[in-house]
This record gives sequence, C-alpha cells and structure tokens, in this order.
Amino acid sequence: MLHEKPHGTINFIFCSDSYILEMNRHFLRHDYCTDVITFDYSNFYKNRVTGDIFISIDTVRSNAVEFCAVSFEEELLRVMAHGVLHLLGYNDHTTDEKFYMHEMEDNAIKLYKDF
Repeated sequence: MLHEKPHGTINFIFCSDSYILEMNRHFLRHDYCTDVITFDYSNFYKNRVTGDIFISIDTVRSNAVEFCAVSFEEELLRVMAHGVLHLLGYNDHTTDEKFYMHEMEDNAIKLYKDF
C-alpha cells in the first residue's frame, strides 16, 4: 500500500526533451519543456495507484548540474518520487505545496538510500 492506497502499476517512461515537449503541448497545452509529466489512471483501476510517469532524461541531467548541484542519480530519484507523489494526490501549485512536496521527495530518497 502506498500512503494507505492500494498500488497498481506505475510505468516510468524515460524520454528526451523533444518527446516530453510534444507530450506537454499535446496533452497539457503547455509550450515548454519539463522534467516530468504524470498521467494518473487510478480512477480507471478501482482507485489503485496507477499511472504513467514520463521523465525527460535531458532535463533531469541539466537540472542536476544547473539548479541542484547533485548527481544525476539523485535528481532522477527526486523526479521519480515527484511523479509518484502526484499519483498519490499531492500537488505543487502553491509555495506551501512545493515545500511539502520537496520534503516528501527528500524522505523518499532517504528511504531508498537506507534500503
């Protein structure tokens, strides 16, 4: 169970900037590149945590260097956790939500490293 929700299938699709840009334009009507796009299918699968998480490896790599000064692997873990948190119903629209999301990403990375 993930946060008291039964889990289903979570697919991680690793792609390029150009691919995720097209996804962002087509499905979300956003004309910019991003590191992650999450498609939640939980409503179709008896409220099981289920979805597709598209991750731009290009953006993850550049963000690790430019903004975070962390390794590619750590930034990738953060983005993967971020996508799963969206599937669990968390948002990052407000400053408070972003702060809380970042804390949960940190906790997920720590759990992974301790495992």
